[in-house]
Amino acid sequence: MTPMSFVVAVILTTQLLSNDPWPSPTANGTASSGSLIVEVTEHATHTGGGSAGSAPTQQESDAPSFSAGANACAAAQAVVNAVSAATAPVTFCPGTTPTQPTLTLADIRRAFAELPLPTPTLVIQPPDSVTLVNFDTNFYTAHTAPLTRTVTLLGQRVTIRATPAAYTWTYGDGAARTTADPGAPYPDLRVTHRYERKGVYRTRLAITYDGSYRLGRGGPWRAIPGRVTVAGAPQGLRAVEATPTLVGY
Repeated sequence: MTPMSFVVAVILTTQLLSNDPWPSPTANGTASSGSLIVEVTEHATHTGGGSAGSAPTQQESDAPSFSAGANACAAAQAVVNAVSAATAPVTFCPGTTPTQPTLTLADIRRAFAELPLPTPTLVIQPPDSVTLVNFDTNFYTAHTAPLTRTVTLLGQRVTIRATPAAYTWTYGDGAARTTADPGAPYPDLRVTHRYERKGVYRTRLAITYDGSYRLGRGGPWRAIPGRVTVAGAPQGLRAVEATPTLVGY
């Protein structure tokens, strides 16, 4: 025999939470504007012949699916309860997923904090990690340009920009200094320190970044609250005393 088909119209309305009768579907299978969920699903059954003298057999095709309308979002749980006994899949608000997490500023702040920023490189002059007591030892770094990284958060493209905002110089003798200046090579001495005693010191540089972000490929830049600090590895420096030597008249 030829296949047969029938149409199932499922109407779940705001009356799910009361004892009022449900509205009837219109001619095209949709419900009135007050309907909570309506879906017209074609359910086909195939009838095949059995053995001689026996009744025909039927095989059911794919199970019907239920799709919620736009007015169902506010009562999604009620719809779930109403169709929980069904074996067919249930789809809420076609084109959207009510349980899809929303990207928040906290997500972006966390991504900024976890951004793989480079380890600061500290340059000391005089070179070779040796300086003189009571001498202006020069410190600087080449890490001055903003860094841009693109990440995907909850399916959205987010560009994060990290801009150096502060440099903390630890000199190893108990003194430290924070500047907005990255320093500069000799002879432009902008960040210097004098060691009063000879010895070996462990110097270090940490860079603090301000963050900003934008969504998509051309959105406006927005500030990220908070800062991120990246510390470099300690670097040894030996301070020695200069010994005057008489070389003659």
